[in-house]
Amino acid sequence: MDLELEGLKALVTGGTKGIGAAIAQTLAREGAHVAICARHADEVAASVQALNARGVKAFGAACDVGNATALKAWVDAARAALGGIDVVIANVSALAIPSAEESWQRGFDVDMMGTVRLVEAAMPSLEQSAHAAIVTISSVSAREIDFASGPYGAFKAAIVHYTQGLAYHLAAKRIRANSVSPGNTYFEGGVWNQIEQGNPEFFKQALALNPTGRMGTPQEMANATVFLASPAASFITGTNLVVDGALTKGVQL
Repeated sequence: MDLELEGLKALVTGGTKGIGAAIAQTLAREGAHVAICARHADEVAASVQALNARGVKAFGAACDVGNATALKAWVDAARAALGGIDVVIANVSALAIPSAEESWQRGFDVDMMGTVRLVEAAMPSLEQSAHAAIVTISSVSAREIDFASGPYGAFKAAIVHYTQGLAYHLAAKRIRANSVSPGNTYFEGGVWNQIEQGNPEFFKQALALNPTGRMGTPQEMANATVFLASPAASFITGTNLVVDGALTKGVQL
């Protein structure tokens, strides 16, 4: 299937590792120009080089999305570098799991307001795009009570609500908004890889909850995300796509 992404301009927060890196690479493979950000400048530079190698225009800068001024500056710079914005993908998470006040604040700043501010900064360009799309990355922890039911799960649930509100209010402007809720996703250096090494018993228990017998991959999450971001999904808006291998048991109506 041709996703019709060639030549479109996409922004991805947290585009150097895991799901974010897979999303950025998949967009580039489909011919989209891509701007990424992450906290470490050296990792951003290496990722931009890899994206450029696919023959597309790529831009990147170090940015803490929890910093409102820095995030807007990155969006403005990305818009200038790419020549516009058609797609925004809010992927970054603080992974604030402990129920401590600092975790609640960091989750609010990064997960919640990082998403809101990204959308608002990109909105002038999205309103001018013929293929405007917003995709936010939530989590299955937004749907079920699990070990991440504190700040992480609460803000991921709020992001789904926020995104569906965007879809309704922006429909008349032909700007689509959807969310993706990944299940447990394993990659080297990722959270589940760290848990596997540091708490193997808990990792074993978590793995046993997956009916497929395995965790997902960043590429599997990226495939769903990039489809929703693409013109091929032109009549899909206001949905939360769960990509979890039947991990969660709740019925999504």
